Amino acid sequence: MNDFRLLHERAADQFAELLKTLTPERMGDPTPCPEFDVRALLAHVVNSTHWMAFVGEGGDFRTAPTWSEEVADGEWVAVYEEARRRFDRAWADDAKLARTTELPWGTMPGAGAVASAVMETATHTWDLSRALGHPLVLDPEPAEAVLPLAREALTADRRGEEVPFGPVREAGPDAGAHERLAAWLGREVS
Repeated sequence: MNDFRLLHERAADQFAELLKTLTPERMGDPTPCPEFDVRALLAHVVNSTHWMAFVGEGGDFRTAPTWSEEVADGEWVAVYEEARRRFDRAWADDAKLARTTELPWGTMPGAGAVASAVMETATHTWDLSRALGHPLVLDPEPAEAVLPLAREALTADRRGEEVPFGPVREAGPDAGAHERLAAWLGREVS
């Protein structure tokens, strides 16, 4: 199995690089996630990174605090870096990868929880990249590594209601790993 911590680091690096290209006038732009404009997507990614750090620290997901903070437009890089450092510290101990971890979508080893964080970060990196007009070439490996897991955990018939993903979309024969992952998770990629 891949060390998903290293893949999370690579996915987080990409997200951080995209944040550096962001200008204040883009904060209200739409993203492929219909419920999020750019600012809301950034807040969601920071919140989910803190949330997964809390779980890695041994916290019960049911009692995880919601991160909320007013962030000035120029502060997103620093705010995200703080969240990802917390995530990295929380999951640094190799023993945590084998520890049983409970998440809203199931009980799994800690490695599975970290893989879930890779999927979250890689997917929202593509969302932000698309919203910004794809200013950077994305490293395909994090998305490629979690695509089989996404297909197994989120089957095509398991959508809607309590599962916040739309129907599987067509990615096209030349689609890259990020596009295939985004399409599997219900985003229009063409």
